[in-house]
Amino acid sequence: MAATREGRLDGPVLEGSLVRLEPLEQRHAADLAAAAAGERDSYGFTMVPQPDEVAAYIEAQHGRRATGRLAPYAQISRETGRAVGCTAYWEPRWADWSAEPALFAVEVGFTWLTASAQGTGINAEAKLLLFTQAFERWDVARVDLKTDARNARSRAAIASVGATFEGVLRQSSRSWAPGETGRLRDAAIFSIVAEEWPARKRALQARVATATARAARSAGR
Repeated sequence: MAATREGRLDGPVLEGSLVRLEPLEQRHAADLAAAAAGERDSYGFTMVPQPDEVAAYIEAQHGRRATGRLAPYAQISRETGRAVGCTAYWEPRWADWSAEPALFAVEVGFTWLTASAQGTGINAEAKLLLFTQAFERWDVARVDLKTDARNARSRAAIASVGATFEGVLRQSSRSWAPGETGRLRDAAIFSIVAEEWPARKRALQARVATATARAARSAGR
């Protein structure tokens, strides 16, 4: 179960062939500081801590987790055993119109990967793991994803995992772009709904299989 409505949104450890998602803790800080110290060109609209901010970033995520609104993860490369980024379940929504309140929707967000892990299949498999947990264990009706509407790279990545673009909510959430502290951003909204999940799952499984085979060939050289 995800949690009771009165409790926290808790996410279990999720195991894949390329990535393992572990609940985010301070023990991941050194790896994440190294990950955050890499090339940062892809982070222009994303909340990614500077290396010396990682411990505080983890504490802030724990604060959000304590409210019941967040289940943060470290993304662990199975090849190296080191944390290479973060992701999370976020903003659970409960069907309080039923006799027993049930989780019917959740967002996947707070996602970032070090540059060297991008394009390796880790993102695709992390989404496969998170979506499978949400749809098949928690029985949600939809999973949401959103990004800054200006972030073409992130929008393409979200679309590539099978999410449907639903539109832009203007001035709807905090901007993480440099120089925009305290300002709001337009957010591009995407989703996958339960009826779509079987087909989206097959497509993600195929992508992960290709990436896993490519990694195995590379390791064999």
